Amino acid sequence: MNIHTATIAGASKDLRLLEAARGGQRAVNFAETTDTAELRARVDKVAAVAAAHAKAVDAGSRFPHEAIGAARAEALMSIGVPREFGGEGAGVAEIADVCYSLGRVCASTAMIYAMHQTKVACLVRHGRASSWHRLLLRRLCAEQMLLASSTTEGQSGGDLRNSAAAVDGEQRITLDRQATVISYGEQADGIVTTARRAAEAASSDQVLIVFLKENYTLERLNGWDAFGMRGTCSEGFKLVASGLREQILPASYEKIHGHTMMPFAHIAWSSAWAGIAAAAAERARAFVRKAAHRSGGTLPPGADHLTRSTATLRTLRGLIATAIRRFEAASADPAALESVDFQTGMNLLKVNASELAVSTVLSAMQACGLSGYRNDSEFSVGRHLRDILSSPIMISNDRILANMASPSLLASIPTSLCD
Repeated sequence: MNIHTATIAGASKDLRLLEAARGGQRAVNFAETTDTAELRARVDKVAAVAAAHAKAVDAGSRFPHEAIGAARAEALMSIGVPREFGGEGAGVAEIADVCYSLGRVCASTAMIYAMHQTKVACLVRHGRASSWHRLLLRRLCAEQMLLASSTTEGQSGGDLRNSAAAVDGEQRITLDRQATVISYGEQADGIVTTARRAAEAASSDQVLIVFLKENYTLERLNGWDAFGMRGTCSEGFKLVASGLREQILPASYEKIHGHTMMPFAHIAWSSAWAGIAAAAAERARAFVRKAAHRSGGTLPPGADHLTRSTATLRTLRGLIATAIRRFEAASADPAALESVDFQTGMNLLKVNASELAVSTVLSAMQACGLSGYRNDSEFSVGRHLRDILSSPIMISNDRILANMASPSLLASIPTSLCD
């Protein structure tokens, strides 16, 4: 059934239309409990589609339309939205597991899904006091919308805590932003962007705004012919947007960033990277087994590297599991979320996870030897290596560590091994 999708261009009338909006995707009702097995089956369906097209996505540096289409069809785009809005109320652990599963088959699909779910988490945790954002959550579930992120701007690179462009206007607002990176910007149904609160505001006095596709235009500034993660289509655009002031999330970006965006993103990204690493380690294991079988049980020269690869993967998975438990425990406690210890730990998760993931894939390639290095081998891990090398530079590890230098002076050093 096709029901007209409202354009958000005015005040309360448009909000009422938005609540009734339904797009071309199937409407989904999750009133009944969705169990883990049922969710797993849906994720497996999407992963199978992603796997079938991963090589083409990488070779063509193109958006994974098939995989994201399958995720929409299986209603995976809205699993983190509370049931009251039409979602499934999945927690960070379930979402991280989806990122991991997708990472095993297509890195670009996994990263797109991780970035989308990070934006959804920000809406869920910080937008529910706003009628505009509550209605948007309903539309997201009904239409399985895809949200992109714009936090990288001008010469600031990955400095998420400073913005150059400012929001202008009162009832209606405008924004003109030189966004050097908006991953899958042209394919998204909306963009969640940072901006200075007003023209006279400091660069660190930021807000987070949701603009829907009908609210903005994109003028390409640069393309995306990258070494890896080629399907994320992380091009640069001039973003010119207009909308209602209600589209600004009610919480300050400082709070959104520390409480949700940074920890959730680092968990979701790390899970996607762990999936890539797991796929590489699995190929290395298959290679060693086949080589040993052919030689009558004698292990190949690179077998020791398989041990190292599986060991670092185990450490990586444990690191992410610990971070998930920590985030879940602190999620309802603002003081805990804002503590130096929590913020430092979640920032270091990104740094450590990216380094462990790279190490895992490199060891897997060494275990496979030339078979892992070749692109035309069944044991090739070339694409995995190219994709995983994005992890230390996606929000540079050096930038994160430099920003953590001052807070680290305030953090206590444990006096006991078990503290």
